[in-house]
Amino acid sequence: MYIRLSYDTKPDNLLHLMVKDWHLELPTLLISVHGGLQNFDLQPRLKQVFGKGLIKAAVTTGAWILTAGINTGVIRHVGDALKDHCSKSRGKVCAIGIAPWGILESKEDLIGRDVTRPYQTMSNPLSKLAVLNSSHSHFILCDNGTFGKYGAEVKLRRQLEKHISLQKINTRLGQGVPLVCLIVEGGPNMITVVLESLREEPPVPVVVCDGSGRASDILSFAHKHTENEGTISDDARDQLLVSIQKTFNYSKNQSQQIFLMIMECMKRRELITVFRLGSEGQQDIEMAILTALLKGTNASASDQLSLALAWNRVDIARNQIFVYGHNLPPASAVASATSIVKAKSSPAASQGMAKCRGKWGKGGKAKADVQEEMDPRKLELLNWVSSLEQAMMDALVLDRVDFVKLLIENGVNIHHFLTIPRLEELYNTKLGPVNTLNAVVRDVKKGNLPPDYQITLIDIGLVMEYLMGGAYRCNYTRKSFRSLYNNLYGLKRPKALKLLGMEDDEPNLKGKKKKKKKEEEVDIDVDDPEVSRFQYPFHELIVWAVLTRRQKMALFLWQRGEEAMAKALVACKLYKAMAHESSVSELVDDIFQDLDNNSKEFGTLAYELLDQAYKHDEQVAMKLLTYELKNWSNSTCLKLAVAAKHRDFIAHTCSQMLLTDMWMGCLRVGKNPGLKVIAGIILPPSILLLGFRVGDDTYQGSDDSKCAKDKDDDNKSSRDATTEAHSKKGDEEDGSKKLRHVPIGRKIYEFYNAPFTKFWFNTISYLGYLMLYNYIVLVKMERWPSVQEWLVISYILTLGLEKVRQILMSEPGKLKQKINVWLEEYWNITDLVAISIFLLGLLLRLQPEPYMGYGRVIYCVDIIFWYIRVLDIFGVNKYLGPYVMMIGKMMIDMLYFVVIMLVVLMSFGVARQAILHPDEEPTWRLARNIFYMPYWMIYGEVFADSIDRKTRIDIYAMEINRM
Repeated sequence: MYIRLSYDTKPDNLLHLMVKDWHLELPTLLISVHGGLQNFDLQPRLKQVFGKGLIKAAVTTGAWILTAGINTGVIRHVGDALKDHCSKSRGKVCAIGIAPWGILESKEDLIGRDVTRPYQTMSNPLSKLAVLNSSHSHFILCDNGTFGKYGAEVKLRRQLEKHISLQKINTRLGQGVPLVCLIVEGGPNMITVVLESLREEPPVPVVVCDGSGRASDILSFAHKHTENEGTISDDARDQLLVSIQKTFNYSKNQSQQIFLMIMECMKRRELITVFRLGSEGQQDIEMAILTALLKGTNASASDQLSLALAWNRVDIARNQIFVYGHNLPPASAVASATSIVKAKSSPAASQGMAKCRGKWGKGGKAKADVQEEMDPRKLELLNWVSSLEQAMMDALVLDRVDFVKLLIENGVNIHHFLTIPRLEELYNTKLGPVNTLNAVVRDVKKGNLPPDYQITLIDIGLVMEYLMGGAYRCNYTRKSFRSLYNNLYGLKRPKALKLLGMEDDEPNLKGKKKKKKKEEEVDIDVDDPEVSRFQYPFHELIVWAVLTRRQKMALFLWQRGEEAMAKALVACKLYKAMAHESSVSELVDDIFQDLDNNSKEFGTLAYELLDQAYKHDEQVAMKLLTYELKNWSNSTCLKLAVAAKHRDFIAHTCSQMLLTDMWMGCLRVGKNPGLKVIAGIILPPSILLLGFRVGDDTYQGSDDSKCAKDKDDDNKSSRDATTEAHSKKGDEEDGSKKLRHVPIGRKIYEFYNAPFTKFWFNTISYLGYLMLYNYIVLVKMERWPSVQEWLVISYILTLGLEKVRQILMSEPGKLKQKINVWLEEYWNITDLVAISIFLLGLLLRLQPEPYMGYGRVIYCVDIIFWYIRVLDIFGVNKYLGPYVMMIGKMMIDMLYFVVIMLVVLMSFGVARQAILHPDEEPTWRLARNIFYMPYWMIYGEVFADSIDRKTRIDIYAMEINRM
C-alpha cells in the first residue's frame, strides 16, 4: 500500500489513515533506520547478524520499521533481510518506507486514486533517480514540489515518529510507544541525525552498528574513547579528527565542526549504544536495540517492566530489569514489604479496629500510618510491590505466562495480589483469546445482556454450577460470600441474586429468623483488605483461565497451589461442558475441537498424577481420592472424576481398589462372592463361614464407605508408618487371627450392612416382586385385590416413598434443584413413569367395570417398564454391563435411521392410501392406515388379498366350497 501526500501533512491525520484504512495495529516499538543512501557492502557476517537481529526485534515486539523506502544504501540491506524473512515465514513485518516523491523513477505509474498499479523496481543505472524497495509493506511518498532532491520527507518523518511515540501501547499500559534510532554507515548528515535525536524531549536512544563504515565507525570510536563526562584524550582527539578528514574527504575546518558535533553527542553518551560484532555480552543487535531503549528512556524499573511486558520479552525483564542492586530491591525486601501490608490487614488488627471505631482509635491509626509513610525506604518498597502487582495484573490480562512465572519468582504474593475487584476485572477484560464466557452467562441468566454488562463473581458462581452440573455448589453463590460481597460493594447486580432463587428468602420459622439476625449482626470490616482476598487464590485463577480459554495460563496455574488433582479434574469437567455448549450452540467447529482437546489434556494430567501417587504410596493415593475438598463444594476427586465422565481415571487400579472396598464393605469372601452372599441371605447360618476384614485399620461403622474411609482417619495419621504398611504375609497371619476373634454379632452386622449384600437383597426382592406382578396380570383379576396384588402395591408404594426420600436427602439446598438433579438420572425417570402409570392403573382398577378393565390393561402396559428396569441391575455385572451400555448408545444412533425410514414410509403410505381408498372420510383411522400396512410390507407382508380384487373373490369362493 502507498499514499502520496504533501510534506506538511499533519501527523495525526496520517496515523489515523494508517490505523483505520491500512488496518495497522499500533506498534509497541518504533525502529527508525538511518544510514547512507549510497550503495555499500557489509561484511557477510555483520549483514547476517544485522538482518536477523532487526527482524527478530520487530517480530517479537510487534514493532514498526521506518526507513527511507528507496532501494539504495542501508535500505537495500534492510530489504534483503525482509525478503529473507518473508521467504521463510508467513508472518509479515510492518516495514514503512517514507520516501520523497521527486526522486522516484516511473512515479507517473503511481498516480491515481484507490487504484492498484504495477511498479518496476529495477533501477536504471544511468539515472540519478531511485526506485522503491519492494520488500516494504507500506510507502508514504512526500511531495514538496521539487524534483531529484532529497529532504522532502525529513520533517514529516520526524513529526510522525514524534506523534507515534506519544501514543499509548495499549489501554492497560500507560507507556508511550518507545522510539529508537538505528544508525548503519552513513555520511556527515548522520551525525546531525544522531544529535537531533539526542536533543529531542524526551531524548531518543541511538544504536550505532560498528563496522558498517563511515559515520557509524566514527561514532563508535568516539564512544569507545570518551569518558562518562564527555571528555576525550588528546591522542584520541587527533585520531578522531584524522579519521573524519579521511572518511569524508573534509578540510580541517569542516572536520573540526563535525568533531564538535560528535563531542556534543558524547555529552549524552549513556543514550548511545554501540553494537560491536563479536564483543562480549553482545550476541545480537536485537538485544542491543531493546537494551538501549531500557537504559535510554531513563525510566524507573516499573516502567521498564511495562515495556518488557508490552514486547512480551521475558528474557529482557529477567536479564535487564530483575537484577538485584540495579534500581531494584532484593526479593527478601519485597517479601518483607508484602508482610507489612498484610500485617496492616491482619485479622487481629481488623478485630481491634472493629472494637474501637471511635474517633480516637481512627486518629491513632492514622498517625501510625503517617509515621510509617514517612520512612522513604518502606515507601519505596511498597511502591515497588504495587508496581509488581500491577505488572502481574497486566501479565494475566495479556496472557503472558512467562511473565506471570517471572513475577511470582521475584516476590509477588498471589494471596495478597488477588482480590475480588481484580478477579472481576479479569473476567471482564476484552483482551486475550476469544472465549464463550459471555454466551454461557447469557444462557444462565436466560436473557440478552447489554453490551456494557459487567460480569460479577455471583454470575461466575451460577456459570460454575451450570457447567459442573449435579449438586455442585460454588462458593460465590453461598450466603456467606453474597453477604460479604454486598457489604463490600453493594448490590451492583441485584438481578444476579434473584436469578434461580438466589435472593435471600425470609424463612417462616422463628428460630430461623433469630439465626438469620445473628448472622446479619456479624460485623465485617469494610476497610480491611484481607476480607476481599481468597484462601486459595490459584483455585480462583485456574477457573478464570479455563472459563476464558487461556489453556497455557491454566496449565501454569495448575502447577501452582494446592489440590492439583482436583484442579485438573475440575478443569477437565469445565472444558468438557463448555465444548458441549459450543456444539449445541453451533459455534465454529474449531472452538469445540480446542475445548475438547483442552479437556483431554487436563484429564491426562489428572490420570498421570494419580498413577504417580499410586506408584509412590497406595495409601496416600486413596486419601487423595477420598479427601473432602472444601473449596470444591465439599466434593472428592472420585466424585469429580465421575462428574467429568473420566473413564480412564475411574478405571485406574487405585480407583477400582477403592470402589471395590466401598462396594464389598468389610466382606472378604474371595472367589464367587455373589453365590456366597446369596447363600448367606437364604441361609443366615452360612454368614459365620464368610471372611471379614475387621481391625483397627479397616473396621468402620454403618456408612457405605466407612471401611474405605477409616484408612483416611486424620486422628490416626500420627501413628507409625510401619504399622500402616503391613506386608502381605503379615496381613494374612494377622487376618487369620482376627477372623477367630470377630464376634458373631459383629459378623452379622457387617454382612447386612455391606453395600454388596444390600444390592443382592434388592435384586432378589425385585425379582420376587416381578414374579408376583406376572401372576396378577396373567390370572383373572378379581373385583378386589388379592394378597399377591396387595404385596405388589405395597412394594411400589414403598419404592415411591424411597424415591421421595432420595430427593429430599440429596445435596442441593432447594427443592427445585433437588428434583432437577434427581431427574438427571435416566433410571429415575423410568421409575417415575412406571410408578405413575401403576398408580393410575390402580385408581381405575378399584372402580367397577368397565374402568376395572382399563386398569388391568394399564397394569399390563406398566410391566414393560419394570422389565426394562432389570437392565439397570445387569449394568452392575462386568459381562452384561458393557453390552447394556452399547445397546443404549446404539438406540440413540438408531433414531437417526428411524427418521430417515419414516420419510420413505410416509411418502409411500400416503400415496398408497390415496390411490386405493379415494372416498375415505376424515377419521383417526385414516392416519393409522398410512403407516400400518406399509410398515408390515417392509417385512414381506404385501396384503395381496386387499390389493387384487379377483384374488379376494377366489379366496372367498374357496372358503365357501370347503364349507
